[in-house]
Amino acid sequence: MNPSSPMSPSSPMSQQINLTVNGMTWPVAVETSRNLCSVLRTEIGLTGTKEGCDDCECGACMVLLDGQPINSCSYLAAQADGREITTVEGLADGDELHPLQRNILSAGGVQCGFCTPGMLMSAYALLDRNPEPSIEEIRIGLSGNLCRCTGYARILTAVHETAVELNGA
Repeated sequence: MNPSSPMSPSSPMSQQINLTVNGMTWPVAVETSRNLCSVLRTEIGLTGTKEGCDDCECGACMVLLDGQPINSCSYLAAQADGREITTVEGLADGDELHPLQRNILSAGGVQCGFCTPGMLMSAYALLDRNPEPSIEEIRIGLSGNLCRCTGYARILTAVHETAVELNGA
């Protein structure tokens, strides 16, 4: 998709906004009632962010807004106008996975994968604000993300291993 052209025409119920996603600015016309998750998936084409519960309960839709984790299913796209959004697609550097992504894969912290993008975003935000979290701090940092497949142990291990790796210990 070409980020320099609007994705849809403006209508009386829409608003022209600029979303800066993973470093690229996307001008989009959105209905004022549309949530950020929906716009990221359908207008911008970034489908890593998942909509699970549509009620801020599961964390599958987690993205970073100005570096802070938010549930994009309940955040209006128009509220993100001009702000920095990071999605799971923005963690990798081209074809090179972020250490967090790589470690979750190698630890077996991915089964169905539906919760994984949200887990990654919450874990990334945690490691950004606390580079050396304890296992308990990791549990708390991921408490807004539900997983029905893995049992969390492998995810916790992967986040802890990533902290150790990033800190060179």
